[in-house]
Amino acid sequence: MESWRWYGPNDTVSLSDIEQAGAYGIVHALHHVPVGEIWEVHDIKARQNLIERDQKTNKARNLKWVVVESLNVHESIKQGLPERDELIAKYTESLKNLSECGINIVCYNFMPVLDWTRTSLDFIYKDGSKALRYDVKALAAFDLYILKREAAIEECSEELKQEAKEYLEGLTEPEVRTLTSNILQGVPGSGDTMTVAEFSKYLEAYDGITRDTLKENLRYFLEKVVPVAEKYGIKLCCHPDDPPTPIFGLPRIVSSEADLNYLVGSVESPANGITYCTGSLGPDANNDLSGIIERLGHKIHFVHLRNIQREEDGSFHESDHLDGSVDMYKVMEALVKESQRRNKEGRTDFAIPYRPDHGHQMLDDLNKEIRFHGYSAIGRLRGLAELRGLELGIERGLLNS
Repeated sequence: MESWRWYGPNDTVSLSDIEQAGAYGIVHALHHVPVGEIWEVHDIKARQNLIERDQKTNKARNLKWVVVESLNVHESIKQGLPERDELIAKYTESLKNLSECGINIVCYNFMPVLDWTRTSLDFIYKDGSKALRYDVKALAAFDLYILKREAAIEECSEELKQEAKEYLEGLTEPEVRTLTSNILQGVPGSGDTMTVAEFSKYLEAYDGITRDTLKENLRYFLEKVVPVAEKYGIKLCCHPDDPPTPIFGLPRIVSSEADLNYLVGSVESPANGITYCTGSLGPDANNDLSGIIERLGHKIHFVHLRNIQREEDGSFHESDHLDGSVDMYKVMEALVKESQRRNKEGRTDFAIPYRPDHGHQMLDDLNKEIRFHGYSAIGRLRGLAELRGLELGIERGLLNS
């Protein structure tokens, strides 16, 4: 199912724009509700009405809110603090309310402190458009010399320390501020940016929390939440870590096929599943992206399709959807086959929602201020068109084979 992420009334990309792009499923969240608070039925229904009916003419749009992205998990749950049970109770109440409103796919992540992390939000791509980029040297420069995290000295090689120092020395003061702001973006859609001091306090809260500890906290969360989700017909789907590697000493636990197996194996239920994201799993060349679909496709409830170009040192930038290190043909072929298999089995969820994840700032969008980086209209329109054509071609090819 062709879908599109919409950030709400403050999004510069309108619902009419999305209709013209040809998407049907809206991927959305109540960004104004603080993390940890309950999503009330009246708020959900009000937003559904805004999405599904033209407010000026009251005519129905060919749009439906089909995926929540994201119902964020509070940091206290990730840290395993005493108040987590109260927060989990609020989380499950939100799931119940979403079910009452007919929304049954809920994406979340278990990344500590930061959501997706990039060092540049306006990397100049080879065709002159702007893209997002993750630069290992830039991140190390921030970690070592701006954040001044003590443990980073031991974690970084001497070569990377020197490269990071040279990188930082080559920046102007405004460029240093931009790098800091890029890294410390808050929850997508919130518009918030942390200060370095605030970020340091968040990191301190994770002192002593190892990868194993975080995995156990995830299991605890799932054991409490998944039975409620199953009762109300909700499909939970955890988003992989982005990037799929530890940063700032924070553990990562959803970065590989082994991690995904741990996730879905922690609580066996049709409600416990995966948000499959090529842009998050793709930076690690060890991840067999089409193979993951072949082996875990029955657990995939939602899909992000984005391409990246890997670099030798672990850096990457976001490339065109059909051009990069991810073999998007093989990925789409595996997804089409999974959808067809579900249809033959009589599963009602055979139309798996997917969205063009991020897009380059290009053409007329280069002249606009983009509030939500990666989410301009024209780049995603191009991505959706390419993915739609790829999907159709593969479907026809399989039909005639």
